[in-house]
Amino acid sequence: MRAVEFQEYGGPEVLKVVAADIPEPQAGQVTIDTAYVGVNFADLKARAEGYRVPSLPFRPGLEVSGRVRAVGEGVEGLRPGQEVVALVEGGAYAEVVLAEPATVFPLPEGLDLRTAATLPTVLPTAHALLHEVGRLRAGESVLVHGAAGGIGTAAGQLARAAGAGAVYGVVSSLGKAEHALKHGYDEVFTADTFSEDVRRATGGRGVDLVLDPVGGDTLRRGLEALAVFGRLVSFGNASGAEPWRVGQPELYPYGSSVAGFSILALARSAPEELRSLTERAFRKVTDGTVSLPVTAEFDLSDAAEAHRLMGGRTSTGKLLLRATD
Repeated sequence: MRAVEFQEYGGPEVLKVVAADIPEPQAGQVTIDTAYVGVNFADLKARAEGYRVPSLPFRPGLEVSGRVRAVGEGVEGLRPGQEVVALVEGGAYAEVVLAEPATVFPLPEGLDLRTAATLPTVLPTAHALLHEVGRLRAGESVLVHGAAGGIGTAAGQLARAAGAGAVYGVVSSLGKAEHALKHGYDEVFTADTFSEDVRRATGGRGVDLVLDPVGGDTLRRGLEALAVFGRLVSFGNASGAEPWRVGQPELYPYGSSVAGFSILALARSAPEELRSLTERAFRKVTDGTVSLPVTAEFDLSDAAEAHRLMGGRTSTGKLLLRATD
């Protein structure tokens, strides 16, 4: 089968198409014939700096849609030929993917394989950030960094559907603002001035909830943009800065709260909670609340081009790799 791996860290050019053996499921495992693979920023960080890479060579990819190829001993509720979508720890850039049954989800009725590949990391994450962790209430205001990306696109729509009083987005360039404004956002700011823009837009009050995948200075400025009793949820450190630390001096004066979320960490620590979260989130697609546009699609062998596009910070929505004709 075809797979995409890297044997050294670097730019997109280190991604190489290789001929690999088709994996066979062991007890408690599933293999999936890949239809589509979602491309995520975590894949780029793995390739460039070894994020979550246990050893080389490494095959990236966290989400895959396709059909069950085979099931190992003891696996229940899944059968060969069944259309599924899965969240995996890595290895999705391949024509056949090995997965754990706890994070393999049969496709809900009405959901196609192409759309399904956009969902496993993005939609449950956006749902958890707003609801399970962020505790958004109707009428509250929200600020979302990366508003034109996959999670940002979903979060804007989910916040609007939940009755948010105002939904603000932050983008890396104004060229992405139009995309965000079409997906639930009232106003969009750029990263360099967002904290001042928030104060202006809210009459100095600040926002009730900030969703931050950037970390570093952006996180600190996000804390400053919070209203009294506001909450900030960290879900990444795209800046590569030192791990953030927040203590009593920052939190006590205005009753601020800081929380964190990682869907991959939840998959390891509480897979049943992940399954429940994912099922809730997927219903937001099947009932028409959320749509996740695929803005570019590449053949599996062109994974390097997908990485170049995402790494150039000009892409919006979701990027996919196609494993079948």
